[in-house]
Amino acid sequence: MTASAQPSGSAPTDLPGVALAVSGLAPEFQPLGAEATPEDKDGHWFTTTYQGDRIPQLTLRAVAMGAVLGMLMGFSNIYTVMKVGWSFGVSVTACVLSYVSWNALRFLSGSRLTPMSILENNCMQSTATAAGASTGAALAVTFGALLILDPAHRHQPWWVILLFIAATGAMGVFLAIPMKRQLINQEQLAFPDGVATATTLRSLYGRGREALGKAYALVAALMVGAVVAVLTTAENQFVALGRLFQWMRMHLFNVHLPDQVPERGIALMDGKPLTSFGFEPSVLMIGAGIIVGPRVSLSMLASSGALYCFVAPWLHAIDVSNAGVAGYVVSIPTAGGGALFNPVRWALWGGVSVLVFASLTALALQWRTVGRAFTVLQRSRRSDCPDSPKSAIGATMAAIEVPNSWVIAGMIPITIVMLLLQIIAFQVAWWVGLVAVAMSFVLALVACRTAGETNIPPVGAMGKLMQLLFALISPPSAVGVQASLTHNVMSAGIASNSAAAAADLLFDLKSGYLLGANPRRQFIAQLIGVLFGTLASVPAWYLMVPDVSALDKYPLPATQLWVAVARALTVGLGALPISAKLAILIGAAVGITLPLLEKLAPRTRAWLPSATGLGLGWIVYFNAALAFTVGALFSLAWRRAAPAAQEAYAVPVASGLIAGESIVKAILAMAYTVLGLLR
Repeated sequence: MTASAQPSGSAPTDLPGVALAVSGLAPEFQPLGAEATPEDKDGHWFTTTYQGDRIPQLTLRAVAMGAVLGMLMGFSNIYTVMKVGWSFGVSVTACVLSYVSWNALRFLSGSRLTPMSILENNCMQSTATAAGASTGAALAVTFGALLILDPAHRHQPWWVILLFIAATGAMGVFLAIPMKRQLINQEQLAFPDGVATATTLRSLYGRGREALGKAYALVAALMVGAVVAVLTTAENQFVALGRLFQWMRMHLFNVHLPDQVPERGIALMDGKPLTSFGFEPSVLMIGAGIIVGPRVSLSMLASSGALYCFVAPWLHAIDVSNAGVAGYVVSIPTAGGGALFNPVRWALWGGVSVLVFASLTALALQWRTVGRAFTVLQRSRRSDCPDSPKSAIGATMAAIEVPNSWVIAGMIPITIVMLLLQIIAFQVAWWVGLVAVAMSFVLALVACRTAGETNIPPVGAMGKLMQLLFALISPPSAVGVQASLTHNVMSAGIASNSAAAAADLLFDLKSGYLLGANPRRQFIAQLIGVLFGTLASVPAWYLMVPDVSALDKYPLPATQLWVAVARALTVGLGALPISAKLAILIGAAVGITLPLLEKLAPRTRAWLPSATGLGLGWIVYFNAALAFTVGALFSLAWRRAAPAAQEAYAVPVASGLIAGESIVKAILAMAYTVLGLLR
């Protein structure tokens, strides 16, 4: 399971690709990457690896299992994006859960059910990824930002969200097809997460003891996460659950976990608590800390601790000394009707500045990768290229690859739908909408190339470029302030969601390539996944966030970042306090300097703070930074005490904790809304 979205919907630029490591495998189970491909070893892929016509792949049970798991992971990603700012990949988690679940069903059926083949499980994973990975970030970020920016805080109509999710997800599937031929078939790019998934499946089907241990560890951690999600639910949210907590407290012991320890926070400021200045008993954020590691987590804690302990009290003292001064804008505002202080509302601007400039600088430093992305537009002349007439097995390969006619037939209606959606629902000029669709293709090229080479698609940075572009071509002077804000967010949402979906699906196509899957059937599974993910995630969004007040329960780091950038580009910074403007300048300097230092002096990277962590520390609350650090330090201590066990089980455990808590929390939030509607 890999962190796959930063506060703007993409992977943090300095997070390593996290794979479920499988060691001690037989040579035939070792993954094949860019340096050792099937073609290099024994001839063409089709003759050495392909088995998609010999064993089951696109079956009803595989698609059904993928749809169910994908919908659950889609719920999970909506919650995690609102909670911690990024979504988590579903491929490895879905493969393990599918393997365990199906074998459990076989046991319950008395072995009347036949085993699911490795390609069925891979096909299941393709459906699950398309259903779960291309929905959560778009809903929580794009439509969460629109809900906040709308003066009346109105939800977008259901048909608008439905068409948006379906169209951008399907565009990602179709865009991945020509890139798959270039980046995977011909150039053999690594796509490390795809290699990790293929390796995990091979090890599971090899029945290795270590692989099964990882599967059981993930399931056990998932159960722990689910229990913690229930025990941290407010007592007044569900009557039956509240009675259970009360009975346990009176007759046995208190099982209900508090929202925060200590209850009023670590320290007060002017006699009032600061928002979330304590420890939140959430295994989701601890699991996230295990995955992102100590560098990012400690950087988050350092910047958040500095904000809460030093910067906020200093600025509050300045606010008090300037009370009553005409025209003075308060730096540290109160929240909750004046009952507490919320320093993150001020710090958001500095944190956003760090993240935006760090992302753009990192993207600029990858200019060679960006340039190579457009080679996908060139028709290959290699003799072993499936599309080349010189290929000896070109006709055979053409029968299993997705034909270009399918891509054209799919992209035409998708483009029309996306263009009409922008024109009708958001009053975007037709040529502006066409620019957004065209840029989706361009940004998908860059995202997929970068994902193949580095495992991290820079979707966040590209989303900011789209916001900047639309601030220029759809400015307030031409369309009005509110329309400009909406166009800004929608354009970035269309481009980033399509690009992220294409990159995520290429990881799946890479795993299918290594396992010898039929790419045409895998493509169909992905399209089915988009359908199920859309049908499940859109109602889930309305149930989890029935109105704008529901967003107050979450830190919303990704959503707030998009909101802040849209306002800064469209409305301007005139209404901000001087201290916030200085924070923006300092944040920009930090965001540019750290990536440059890492590039110019790579040996110093381990000693430099993470730009992503520093920026996040001023966007998320202190309790999130603390929980991340607890997870990272736990993983570090585990590695020193038992390095082999940590290498094998850290990511499965973290994945289970995240999935268990987030899925149950999402379901509870939806159930609470349904019960409220029935009353």
